Amino acid sequence: MFVDKVLVKIKAGDGGRGIVSFRHEKYVDKGGPDGGDGGDGGDVVAKASNNQDTLATYRYRKLIKAENGQDGGKRKKHGKRGKELTLDVPIGTVITNENGEILADFQKSGQTAVIAKGGKGGFGNAHFVSSRRQAPRIYEKGEPGEQLELTFELKSIADVGLVGLPNAGKSTLLSAVSNAHPEVANYAFTTLNPHLGVVDIAKDKNLLLADIPGLIEGASTGKGLGDEFLRHVERTSVLLHMIDVYSNDITKDYKVIKKELSKYSKDLAKKPQIVAITKIDGFDKDLLQEQILKLKKMLPKNCDIFAISSHNKEGIKELLFELHKTVEKQKKAIAKKAKSKLPVITLKESDDKWQVVKTGQDFVVTGKKIESFAKRQDFSNQNGVQRMRDILQKNGVLNELAKKGIQTEQTIVIGMPEIARLEY
Repeated sequence: MFVDKVLVKIKAGDGGRGIVSFRHEKYVDKGGPDGGDGGDGGDVVAKASNNQDTLATYRYRKLIKAENGQDGGKRKKHGKRGKELTLDVPIGTVITNENGEILADFQKSGQTAVIAKGGKGGFGNAHFVSSRRQAPRIYEKGEPGEQLELTFELKSIADVGLVGLPNAGKSTLLSAVSNAHPEVANYAFTTLNPHLGVVDIAKDKNLLLADIPGLIEGASTGKGLGDEFLRHVERTSVLLHMIDVYSNDITKDYKVIKKELSKYSKDLAKKPQIVAITKIDGFDKDLLQEQILKLKKMLPKNCDIFAISSHNKEGIKELLFELHKTVEKQKKAIAKKAKSKLPVITLKESDDKWQVVKTGQDFVVTGKKIESFAKRQDFSNQNGVQRMRDILQKNGVLNELAKKGIQTEQTIVIGMPEIARLEY
């Protein structure tokens, strides 16, 4: 089954818990704390693979979870790190979060990206030994691993995208010039899934063509097979617009496709286009010229028209060379534009930064580092509560709370959403 878009719930591994432990050995008096740290949780990593061509593997997986880190042990034994979970995805997969931000965009085989970070393991009591604290009973819980709802979307990477009405000859051309074997038949919507084919034009000259299901008028509103498959030609350098020479209204056919492209994406509609009138074998030459003239009147001046036959290869060689020339020109223009673009330098917000906001009777403290500390504390244990107070004091949060007028027994809320509550 071909699946090119899925919603996936990802959960990285939780960090292991540190423990409270003291040495108890014969002939060793007051051996001291020896509670080990917990291991970090496993990351979830996505990897582009040549062996995948669909996202069907992830369609029915409700939750994809990496391994948790193990708890620490006695004698300062460190817990084992959770095993990393690798997800193989097809080349061309784009992974976005709930806000639409791109986390990964896989352009070639072997590329990897961490899409969910495992939680840090908690410290055992051996970590908290100091000159003032000889026998600490403090430990930390492991930090929870990231839990995200992500969208995996497959967008084929090709040089040329074939677009047109159903039965316009797209699949026939692809099978005639490449190594692809799409279904070809004399009825509408023969192509139900995108197909890619490599075309060898000359030595060191080749093209990657993407064939998608045909569009009809109203595809943007879901008619026919809809327009979702257009995502597979979004990345192409050039669109090859194919029109059946036997069409009753060749100009209307062209307008329909242009309109559907525009409704899907203005950028896609602005891509360089070459028009190919197909199935010309055996067609009257004078009528062919009439069809070409009709189209020329409405096409931009820089848009070329080719008359081709995929069966007897008429006009194919010239078309392929023009496509290659246009693709190379587009790639150079994009590279030049990217080179001339000045890099945008942004200052990354420090993890140490925090903020205090009064909401009703509560005082809410937020900040990456502060929240991370809070996630690792055991607030059912007085030692954990006191450690959190020490952290707030050390980072200047308690001073800020005093400035904002906090009173005894008022509540400090850590994190939004809430992680913990403390009385001042």
